[in-house]
Amino acid sequence: MTMPGYIVPAARRGSILGGEELAALAELIDSGEILSQGRHRQLFEQRFRDRIGSRYAFSVTSGTVALELATHLLGLSRGDEVVVTPQTYRAMAQPLLDLDVNVRFCDVDPDTLNMDPEALRSMISERTRAVIVVHYGGAPADMREIVRIAHDHGSLVLEDCAHALGASYHGEHPGALADIGCFSFHSLKNITTLGEGGMITFARDDWAERLNQIRSNRVDGSVRPSWEYSLPGGSLLPWMRDADDVYTSDYLRILRAGTNATLSEPAAVVGSVQLDRLDELVKRRRMIAASLDEVIGLSSAARPQSLSVDTEHACHLYTFMVADGAEARERLVRSLDRQGVQIELRYFPLHLLPEWRWRGHGPGECPVAERSWFGAQVNLPCYPGLSDAQVEHMTQALATALAETAGALTSR
Repeated sequence: MTMPGYIVPAARRGSILGGEELAALAELIDSGEILSQGRHRQLFEQRFRDRIGSRYAFSVTSGTVALELATHLLGLSRGDEVVVTPQTYRAMAQPLLDLDVNVRFCDVDPDTLNMDPEALRSMISERTRAVIVVHYGGAPADMREIVRIAHDHGSLVLEDCAHALGASYHGEHPGALADIGCFSFHSLKNITTLGEGGMITFARDDWAERLNQIRSNRVDGSVRPSWEYSLPGGSLLPWMRDADDVYTSDYLRILRAGTNATLSEPAAVVGSVQLDRLDELVKRRRMIAASLDEVIGLSSAARPQSLSVDTEHACHLYTFMVADGAEARERLVRSLDRQGVQIELRYFPLHLLPEWRWRGHGPGECPVAERSWFGAQVNLPCYPGLSDAQVEHMTQALATALAETAGALTSR
């Protein structure tokens, strides 16, 4: 968990794996049960939807795959408009690169770094088919306003909850706040399913049928009966598996080829144990964040990421903003680095990545997100594997860095 040269390294694991997970894996292996598409995947999905409050929960092999399949369920057509946030990892918008749709980047609120509902209101149109929101760092976006604005224009809302497992919004959980939700269980996230994994949540019966087909190497398409099909070898025998699916129907239209996105049984077993531990893992994250908030609250040189009313932060990332621009941030970050605190800034604005510049996007499109990333934003290590001694060192280093920064500003 440590990096050479840093007393407080950036996270390499966002969760803690230990004896409970090892015992669950050993029990599964000793049982002789099937290791794919078995009862443990179904149990993990059931427990996840109970936790989130969604009607359906479908596990897949990664958060990226969850976003890819969820984007397909949105039913986007050529010329449709999709509004997305620029403040997140590239995987959120990546599936849209393969579609002939008009992607628009909606600027963020400078305090929460989530999609700004007022900015969304000014840019959404009758051509907008979907809005894709991220709960940045685990701080829930203003979903009541965003969903209201989107639904008033006939748009679906997809919430990327990769950071938000363990958060709450007006007593409800991300993943059940919009039309469809996507989670990641990557090694860095608040729980993990052995390094990779994802979940898709929603309430629609038709989506459930289609998604179950796609992730199981079937085709998503409209079907008609074809009992008159002439079999090349005569009658089917009872032991010919999948006979009905293969021979008794035709596709009128194929919407998408299927894939194997099956979360393995070992991953699902670990996921269930991790879900049991979620509250304690998030509690540790919140304790670390509270210690950092206390230090920042005593300084005029910075301010923490703020929350919407009646929300609880999952603290996947700890983010604060330096008050006086890029030069002050550079001074503060260099001070933290000298004191052994590793800084990794997340995330580069999506609309400035080469794949989106190639699609015609560029600087000036989201000025708030750009000012934040290039001149204000700082992410500090915040994960359960940090020891009390490391947290204490980081808070002291932060206090020193903030004092140096404030002193430099005063002396100007």
